Amino acid sequence: MDSYGGLPEEFCAYETARVVVQPIPFDGTSTWGKGADKGPEALLEASANMELYDIETDTEPYTIGIATAEALPAYDAVEEMVAASKACVERHLANGKFVVSIGGEHSVSIGPILAHAQKYAGLTVLQLDAHTDLRQEYEGSPFNHACVMARAREVCPIVQVGIRSMDTSELEGLQRERIFWAHEIVGQTGWEQRALDLLTPRVYITIDLDAFDPAILSATGTPEPGGLEWHPTLRFLRRVFETHEVVGFDIVELCPTGDYKPSAFLAAKLLYRLLSFRFQHQLSHCSK
Repeated sequence: MDSYGGLPEEFCAYETARVVVQPIPFDGTSTWGKGADKGPEALLEASANMELYDIETDTEPYTIGIATAEALPAYDAVEEMVAASKACVERHLANGKFVVSIGGEHSVSIGPILAHAQKYAGLTVLQLDAHTDLRQEYEGSPFNHACVMARAREVCPIVQVGIRSMDTSELEGLQRERIFWAHEIVGQTGWEQRALDLLTPRVYITIDLDAFDPAILSATGTPEPGGLEWHPTLRFLRRVFETHEVVGFDIVELCPTGDYKPSAFLAAKLLYRLLSFRFQHQLSHCSK
């Protein structure tokens, strides 16, 4: 696989990099559009075509060092993938790295979430997603992509943003005060502070790309109409980074389709923009 951003060696060496991008190319439990295992490769390829100056923060985030780790193997069993990804992220965290995991279907988030919750006490997981993903099990597995947030909620509180699809089996125990439904927030303001107030000081962010409206990101396995928009979502996420300690994040469910590039580029740009928010106070401004 390519390295993130196509960076010069001095900015992508693991030993000196502040950030590690961990590809987890797994697509073993998805139930409709297949191909999310090709998502990490497509994201990394697209990232080499980005401009590395971030206009909004007036910084060049790559200068903190962004290493791309070797992708995890293509496991057959989801249980093996979860265990391996958890152990892998634990190693990066032990080495003092800020870890960004890229998938892969949403089940790849389980291992990184567990690893971060183990290291950081009092963590909240902020989920941007079209789906609640709160089933206790699906198709015989508690680690199915439809169960991600049920597993997360076992180890820490969660806040869910952009939700617009779920099954009645998920209604039991639903924490409605911690859910921000898409039909209530898209095109609206005033909800952001309520979401911020529900977060603990330390936050892990998991972003299923189907949170975005298909009009701006269509290459995902389970697209849903009525989704989030780019600039309002980034404004909200910037506030999360400014008011809380974000300890890690993942971006998942990119499902490349043929030669269509915009969705992969959006995912690559999203990753870079979030790094600019996370490290803007440690970076030099480019304007004189």
